[in-house]
Amino acid sequence: MSEMAHVSGEAPTFPERFNLADYFLFDRLAEGSGGRTAIRFGDRAWTYAEVADRARRLAATLLRAGLAPGDRVYIVLPDVPPFAWAFFGALRAGGVVAMGNPLAPVDDLAYVVAYVRPRVVITTPDVAAKVMPRAPGPQWWVAADAGTFDDPEAAVVPPAGARCLASLLAAASTDAEPPPTHRDQPAIWLFTSGSTGRPKAAMHCHRDFAFNCEVYAKRTIGYRPDDVCISVPRLFFGYATGTNLMFPFAVGACAALFSEKPTAERIAWAVKHYGATALTNVPTLIARLLELDQEQALDLSPLRWCLSAGEALPPALLERWLSRFEVPVYDGIGSAEMFHIYLTNRPGDVRPGSLGKPVEGYELAILPQDARGPGATPVAPGETGVLWVRGDSVAAGYWLDRDKSWATFHGHWCRTGDLFRVDERGDYWFCGRADQMLKVGGQWVSPIEVEACLAGHPAVVEAAVVGVERDGLTLTRAYVEAREPATPALAADLQTWVKAKLARYKYPREVVFVDALPRNDRGKVDKKALGD
Repeated sequence: MSEMAHVSGEAPTFPERFNLADYFLFDRLAEGSGGRTAIRFGDRAWTYAEVADRARRLAATLLRAGLAPGDRVYIVLPDVPPFAWAFFGALRAGGVVAMGNPLAPVDDLAYVVAYVRPRVVITTPDVAAKVMPRAPGPQWWVAADAGTFDDPEAAVVPPAGARCLASLLAAASTDAEPPPTHRDQPAIWLFTSGSTGRPKAAMHCHRDFAFNCEVYAKRTIGYRPDDVCISVPRLFFGYATGTNLMFPFAVGACAALFSEKPTAERIAWAVKHYGATALTNVPTLIARLLELDQEQALDLSPLRWCLSAGEALPPALLERWLSRFEVPVYDGIGSAEMFHIYLTNRPGDVRPGSLGKPVEGYELAILPQDARGPGATPVAPGETGVLWVRGDSVAAGYWLDRDKSWATFHGHWCRTGDLFRVDERGDYWFCGRADQMLKVGGQWVSPIEVEACLAGHPAVVEAAVVGVERDGLTLTRAYVEAREPATPALAADLQTWVKAKLARYKYPREVVFVDALPRNDRGKVDKKALGD
């Protein structure tokens, strides 16, 4: 059983010999929780003991395949139970986990394989068949993407050159001794969203994830053993890897999975079918659930709270949600560079529109945009600057990008690139990305401010604001998904709405109606796909 020393109110500390597979999974067995339900998938369930058995077998198989400490294991699976034993098995074997979206384009997956250089790729037969010819170096192990996961007799046939994961595990040892791991040994690489180019891997060690789990999941949000957790974001995304795998496992709760697209209909089904108490959500699906509720009254009463992150949560949307469902939403912000949430609203302290206060154990500073290090003088309260974060979950740097690492990581500190201001109550307010502010008519415009304003209009489902060039000048264009017919009159009404609520110069010069906003594989609006 892993040891952890901490006193309530103090920063958690961890012993030198430390492995996340113990912390999240095998410690539950040592505590006597092996018979508790760890995973549900449809009508099937797996206990902690059953997940641990598969993780042991997978770790032994990796070691027999030549995995050395620090070798990467690239997991490209949908939200199915084998994701869990691949994840914990790789960590137990001393490998480094990287995760990818099985629905990503073949070119993108092949690029990441070349970038990550994994020893083993664990994925579906379909992904292996498409990507293997482009990336033949690693071993390819395939698992079913739905249905039978354990029985090699019923498992899918892998493509030529790949091996069946169920068959490998059936033949594996359960008593192979894993190599010792250090708390600062590389454990997981989390990918940035790639908003300004190819995604980069932020390199994290074992204690990073346990630290955030202790201070955020346990102390701030309050995950409980009786929680049943579901998620809109998929497990390959660090936001959901934390909230719908690591955090429930850390307290002996249940991670309830489904592999279908997370539509409003599917989320409503999952809440009812699993009796979910905790929902990892995003603003878009909050809006979609409210839209669906107008067609058929939804029962979300099992939920005791929701999380929201990834994009700004407009106050008008939160107010609509609370007036209908009375389920609190804890809006927060995190990043791949810090693993997870470091600034959030929390039980008993929700300020609509703000991102709340720092998570215990993290130190925040708002510095001028041109600050070159954390020693710069902070901006005055109420003024906007770039957010810097200090905490024990900070990454060591980006893989194969030392220049970008130097610009982002400064010892214990991370420059986030997010613009914030802090008010007299100590609440933090997101003002956009420093690299996405728009200068219109000589004055700065925050797209997020205009988007939040538009979201308050009764005809707007969702909006995204970008800058476009006209005759050498920048102007703002709003892409709007509307719940009313798209007409010139509605476009004019939206412009008038913004003029009345914000400084006049901030109104969108153009309004374009769309059926739906494009999104990247993290669920964020893909503004690179918008424009001329």
